Amino acid sequence: MKSFDILTIFPEVCTPYLETSILGRAQEKKLVRIAAHNLRDWSPDKKHKKVDDKPFGGGPGMVMGIQAFDQALKKLKRKNARVILTSASGKRFTQADAKRLAKYDQLIFLCGRYEGVDHRVEKHLADEALSIGDYVLTGGELPALAMIDAITRLIPGVLGKEASLTMESHDTPGVLEYPQYTRPEVYPFKKDRKIKKLRVPTVLLSGHHEKITHWRQKQTKGHTRNV
Repeated sequence: MKSFDILTIFPEVCTPYLETSILGRAQEKKLVRIAAHNLRDWSPDKKHKKVDDKPFGGGPGMVMGIQAFDQALKKLKRKNARVILTSASGKRFTQADAKRLAKYDQLIFLCGRYEGVDHRVEKHLADEALSIGDYVLTGGELPALAMIDAITRLIPGVLGKEASLTMESHDTPGVLEYPQYTRPEVYPFKKDRKIKKLRVPTVLLSGHHEKITHWRQKQTKGHTRNV
């Protein structure tokens, strides 16, 4: 069973998403194990459970220290594990990374807060630092959840139908999936007091599989995006 461990000072923000929909069912089927741990449980400050301190050299805010992360990893880390620090300055997470990370038995995500994490965590404890975009969030929990979601759906049995994993966006870098349509065949869309009939492309209604395949391939190429 593949294991995911999230180290955070706010484990309660992860639980609702982890217990819902596909991730929830994957855990019920025992295909994966996902746990959010309270980093404060490994705080060297036994009284106040403090895990942050003022940065050396001055500056605003507080920085999360190395001690609690180190002690937690000593307790949680097993063989064939990969430790990931979620960081705005990390490498951009891609579908290729999801496939690569899906090969590990255990993934541990270190989630920062406040003004960041002591650099020694990235340099000596984490195997890599990953980001989900060129922007800054208030914490690393959302990036961890996004990466866990992307990785979990690649595990056999999680999506139910393996065909769901074929012809997906970003399987080939920069190439997006073809457009999809469903019922109704014609939808009367009202805008600016005018009604426009939004129709499904005729070829998809033809039942001609070769033409449909050709149309989808053409549409996929038309949705190529630079990376």
